[in-house]
Formats: sequence, structure tokens, C-alpha cells
Amino acid sequence: MGDIGVLTNAWIAVKGDKIVGTGSQEEIINNFDINQADRIDATGKVVAPGFVDAHTHLVFYGTRVEEYAAKLTGADPAKLKKLGLTMGPNRTVELTRNQPEEELFQQSKKRLLTMLDYGITTVESKSGYGLTTESEIKILEVSKRLDEETPLDVLHTFLGAHGFPENLTKEEYLDVIINEMIPQVGERKLAQFCDVWCDDGYFTAEESEQILRAGLKYGMKPKIHADAYSYIGGSDLAADMKMVSVDHLNYTPVEVMERLAETQVTGVLMPALDFAVSHKRPFEARKMLDLGMKIALATDLCPACYTESMQFVINLACRLYKFSVEEALKAATYGGAQALDLDDRGVIEEGKLADLQIWDVPTYKHIAYELGTNIVETVIKSGKVIVNR
Repeated sequence: MGDIGVLTNAWIAVKGDKIVGTGSQEEIINNFDINQADRIDATGKVVAPGFVDAHTHLVFYGTRVEEYAAKLTGADPAKLKKLGLTMGPNRTVELTRNQPEEELFQQSKKRLLTMLDYGITTVESKSGYGLTTESEIKILEVSKRLDEETPLDVLHTFLGAHGFPENLTKEEYLDVIINEMIPQVGERKLAQFCDVWCDDGYFTAEESEQILRAGLKYGMKPKIHADAYSYIGGSDLAADMKMVSVDHLNYTPVEVMERLAETQVTGVLMPALDFAVSHKRPFEARKMLDLGMKIALATDLCPACYTESMQFVINLACRLYKFSVEEALKAATYGGAQALDLDDRGVIEEGKLADLQIWDVPTYKHIAYELGTNIVETVIKSGKVIVNR
């Protein structure tokens, strides 16, 4: 994960939406007719692959800012309830479930375009803030529109198993997910992935397997939220099923990390979430890297972790979790692509998608050094300049 293959004084040739060559000025001029080509001069700057954000809850309505602000001072949750504040994911479900599709689309689009400004070119978007068949489908329809109506690539994940509606028992809701939601989502081809939250108070490993195998019948590849607040077997299941990714991993035992490394399941880590919620047990990322796990960094953009910047995530990963700059950069690009089962991006290489960003800094190490700034000057998506600052 620490090998990023830096090229200096290099040229990149792009035709259509693909990279067709990389190398020295002489190599590019000798191999391509560039007389009619548009040229971008990045002298003294850094060109990097576009960031691939493999874990977000992009489509939601409103915020939980009052709850967040109150908890900063250690306010008693009981006092918050007395103030009439609904807390946690249920608050977002209340705000999101009954919103018209257009309202959800416009608010989510604004977030997505800000992510583009920060160099993110591919985003995974989960449902999970509806918890009814109708509202989960609506969220995925919004996600589909975001893919079609913005320059970014948006991939869709069905996460009906993100919690429980208040009017159903767990068993009743499990039946709805497997026999109602997944068939409808699958028949409409609204999701490439199926996800589930496997943790104390949510779904067991056995229930998670039922859900994910039901998703597989409709071509939805399995992903899992696991070991975020407890270890109950979710990460073992990820290794057993050789999932696309396993996300969170705060409580994952070393022996399971070794299995994940062996089975090449990508671990998706979200230091901004640990920071935002002041997690009692931040993940042991250094151990995962040392054991050879494939790792992705993601924003986990959601009401509990409101960041649209992968640069901020890299800041935190390097300073708090002992990533090298190279490991963090690779995890936010190539690692993110691996966590979405994509082999056509995340690296600057001939034949790959021309998703590129130009940073107005003299060395890539500034990505970890500059705190709270946006070093991105230009974003190129599929060979087209989309952002030019």
C-alpha cells in the first residue's frame, strides 16, 4: 500500500475518456500526434488520480447539527430528549423518508458537486435512511439521477439493513428486506451492491448472511458494516464470503485481519467518523497495513460525519492512525476503486479512465501537510476538464 510509483517531469496523453500514454516529453511526442491536442501545463504541480470515495450515505435530508453541537460539551442524552431532539439515525430517517424526490436530489447534488471540487471523481452512495420499501427505492432513484445528471460516477448500494423501523419487530423487518425490498430493488436494477450493518443492537452475522445472499440472487455484490462498536462475527463473514469490502473494523481481532489479508477483502476505514463521534476505539490501521490488508479510505459522508473532503480524511489518517502519506494517498484512490470492484481507475496508467486531479503544490506530500485547505486546482473527469480554479 505504500508504493505509489511517482513519476517526475512526466507527460500524460489522454484520448476520449482514457489515458493512452504516460512518460517523458520525448516519449509522448514520439508516440502521439499532439499538434491538435489541448495542453494543460502542470509545471511545478502534482497530478494525481481522482479520489474514489467507497463509503458514503450521500442521499439524506437535513442535518443533525443540534445533536452534534450539544454532544460536543458532553450533554446528557436524556436532556436532549427533553428538548424534543430525536437523535441518531432515526432523526435522519424522519427528515428523509417523507421528502419529495426533487428536494432530496437537489440537496444531495450540492454535496456531490462540492466533493468534486475536492478531487473526488467516483462516489459510492448507500440507501438506508428510509427503512420502508417505498422510501428506500426513492433514495436509490435519487442516487441513480445523481449518476446520470452530474459529471461524477455514482455507484449505488442497497442498505435497507441500516436499522429498524419503529412499527416492526426485527423479525418482521428482516422478512420485508429479504422478500420485498431486495426483489424490488433487484428487478429495477437500482443497486450494484447490498450492504448490512452487523453489530450489537443491529443485525447478527447469521441475519447479515441471509440478507447478503438474498442480494446476490439479484446480482448485488456483498459489502458489510462490521466491528464498528463490537465484534460479533461480521468481519469473519466478510472473509468467508470474500466480500467486495468490509467497512469500519474498530473491534476486529488480529487473527481476522490476517484472514481478510489472505482473502484480499478490502477494508474501508473512515477516520473522519471516528473523529466526529469521538469513537472510544479508533481502528488499528497500522496493524492492518503491516499484515498486508488491502485498505481504502472513505469520507463516510452522512449526518453524523459531515465531511465532503477526502483531503481531510487523509490528514486524519496520517496524523491519528499512522499512515504514511503514500499509503493514505493510495488508499484514497486505488484502494477506493478496489473497494468498489473497479479496475479501470484509481491509478494513472495507460488504458485506465482519465480521472485526474491537479494540485497547486510542489509535492504530493502536501496532501497530508496542509490542514483544512483545498489544494485541488483542476479536476478532469473521463478526459474532460470539469473543475478549473
